[in-house]
Amino acid sequence: MSAVLQYPSELLFTICAHLYAAGLPISSSSLDPIVLGDYGAPTALPSSMPPSNCPESVVRRTLANLCLVNHAWYDAAKPWLWQRIEVRLPRSWLALVEEIAGGEDQSVEDNTALAVEQSIHAATKAALASTTIPGASTDEDALKKWKESILETLSGPDGSIPPELLSPPASRDPSPRRLRGKSQSPARWKLMRSISDAIQNAVDRNEPGVYVPTLHDPRPGRFVQHIDFNHFRTIGMRRSVEEGMTRRFVTGERVEALLKEMPNLMAFGATEYMDGALTLPVLNELFLRGSPSCGRRRQSRGRGFNDSDPEGDERERRRDCKDLEAVDLTGCVSAVFVGALTEFVNTHLLLPDADSSGSEDEWRVDAGRFRTSLAVRFAREESLTFPGLQRLCLRGVKSIQPHILTPFVLAFPSLTHLDLSATRVTPELLGALANSSVRLRSLALARCTRLTGESIKDFLVRAPAAAQIQELTLFGDQTYPSPLSTGDIGEIISLAPCFTSGELTYLDLSSLPITKEQLRDACGPQPKLRSLGLSYIPELELESIATFIKTKAVNIEVLTLISTSPELDWGRAGTGIGGSRRSALQASIALHTQIVGPLCTPPYTSILNPEPIVPRAPTRLRVIELSIPALVSLGVGAGTWRTIRSKGGRGWYVDSASGWVCGELRRQLPANHPLRVETERLAKANGNINSGVGWHARKMEVLHGYGMLGREDGLYGAVSFAYQG
Repeated sequence: MSAVLQYPSELLFTICAHLYAAGLPISSSSLDPIVLGDYGAPTALPSSMPPSNCPESVVRRTLANLCLVNHAWYDAAKPWLWQRIEVRLPRSWLALVEEIAGGEDQSVEDNTALAVEQSIHAATKAALASTTIPGASTDEDALKKWKESILETLSGPDGSIPPELLSPPASRDPSPRRLRGKSQSPARWKLMRSISDAIQNAVDRNEPGVYVPTLHDPRPGRFVQHIDFNHFRTIGMRRSVEEGMTRRFVTGERVEALLKEMPNLMAFGATEYMDGALTLPVLNELFLRGSPSCGRRRQSRGRGFNDSDPEGDERERRRDCKDLEAVDLTGCVSAVFVGALTEFVNTHLLLPDADSSGSEDEWRVDAGRFRTSLAVRFAREESLTFPGLQRLCLRGVKSIQPHILTPFVLAFPSLTHLDLSATRVTPELLGALANSSVRLRSLALARCTRLTGESIKDFLVRAPAAAQIQELTLFGDQTYPSPLSTGDIGEIISLAPCFTSGELTYLDLSSLPITKEQLRDACGPQPKLRSLGLSYIPELELESIATFIKTKAVNIEVLTLISTSPELDWGRAGTGIGGSRRSALQASIALHTQIVGPLCTPPYTSILNPEPIVPRAPTRLRVIELSIPALVSLGVGAGTWRTIRSKGGRGWYVDSASGWVCGELRRQLPANHPLRVETERLAKANGNINSGVGWHARKMEVLHGYGMLGREDGLYGAVSFAYQG
């Protein structure tokens, strides 16, 4: 027998845990796109090449191979192999439902009853092997006595398994209960745990102190902690419009059945390609698990939590689940989702008000009265809250009305990451967040048309919830400019704690009418700032931007200058703008002489100097985002600088000879360096690249908690790096 078979299971489990951790991105990113290939061992440092972590495909393949070694390695590697699920193809989704929830060929109750019967039979054998029962003459008698003892425990008044599941399906008589369309049976994982507890109780009555091993459950649902539909598509399957409407792959029933078998789920991501499956039962399974099912009850509209509630069994099951920590609902706008979320908020979050109909028109009548009402509702009343959820992304959820969005967001008192970009967020929501227990580290308020400059200023300057912000985006463009005025900006950058602390790592002030005097005098040093957005500010000169970076933010690596500065105004379309438009050549010269040269070029050193000196550039700037016309005028680039275009309407001017290597930002990389070769390849692709390639994300990464500096691909990556708006 191999020596490895004698190792304890805890040691094998720890080895697999380290393998899984090797594939997780480190907290300090290199800001560069992920490069797949064999470029050396991971460094666990901010590094583009060699990578900071192992590719996920390598980690999964290694864990899958370990499952084939023997049963010990299989049991150790399987939990980590199932910990994160990314749904990509429709057929793989159906296979996933079959593997975790048991499929749909038979009734759910018959499958559950069969599983209970098999588990009890296996449990009695395990108990018989560990103990002996007095008075049993043969093994058959002992097996029968054990089974009777276990059934007696499970069928008692405190049993958590319905009586009809304790008999084989074939031995049951038809009854009206059996004819219902939807089963209310407990989840499989809860049944298995109840049987294990019953066995241990039966053993303790006969032979106290004897331990019986936990039953083996082949279903992997209890291992899943992350599931998202970021890569899910049905495009290209040659399905008709009718089939797409009537024969959906991702349905609410399937998602609900899957979630019931995932008690340890902590992160859930949805997209517009499957938001029709986000029904009310699915939302209940997502948000009413863990803490919301334990205490803090209230009576509301006859639908509150009470002992006579027919859904008491469901709440009992959800009580044993873990709280959800992260939810991403980017782009979910379907009528099914909007209706389900509206009903969820009206049922669980809003207090009854006999004088109010709950319509948006009535909600708008008196904003001051509503703000006072919110303070009373969420501060003095025992409303339902979700303290476990820390990260929430609602980017592009435009169809949710303010009177639904406000109480929904306020129901999460422990938020650290919040993305409300392109939603109907109102000043009332910011006012209520200011007095809540929320302590944000990352906040996105891009293209929020209903916010006012005064509300944003008051929140950032005075709210305790905004004092610890490290990543902030107030992005606006020519279509939806920022509502902040020059005076508001002056107060924010000089008084807001997130600015005065110098802890900002990501900042986007695009379309804000900020002046060079404010950058020079009002804004303090930002030593940790790595990515800065200053697009759509036509009156801000390049010289003032360069001075700010050189004197107050030398660690900036990414800068956006789309339609910014008079020196780059040649690309504006239309007439009547005022002033003559500069030529493409003049704009290119201005960019190199005022930004690239002073900030990115190492100083000149004489070759006659006897001491070897490695010159360093004044700043870390190496990526500049420009408009597509500006990039076209630059051609292939000058020197080591290259133009890289996204799959959508964005593009960057990148120094191909600069990048993070083994925890150090290096410039003047040799022409054959793998990182420089990869950058040159992206430049030659002319936009035919992965959706995860880009810099300065527009979307917040919440499922793993990396915020605005995180990297995503798939549909989330397209929103972050490809789409212009």
